[in-house]
Amino acid sequence: MASPVFLPAEVKRLLEQGAQLVDVLGADEFAHDHLPGAINIPLKQLDATAAARLDRNRPVLVYCNDFG
Repeated sequence: MASPVFLPAEVKRLLEQGAQLVDVLGADEFAHDHLPGAINIPLKQLDATAAARLDRNRPVLVYCNDFG
């Protein structure tokens, strides 16, 4: 079941259980700053081919750290 927002403790628990962390910012922003262990799939490139890089048997947490 999808959830739009997770509390930090829930994110930590999911990551400890093997969830995948996907940052959807552009490659330049990702190179400048991202959460440890995150992979980058820019939102404009997020399609079935890009999603195929993910393990379908593990939860996926998607985030965008764009405050501007």
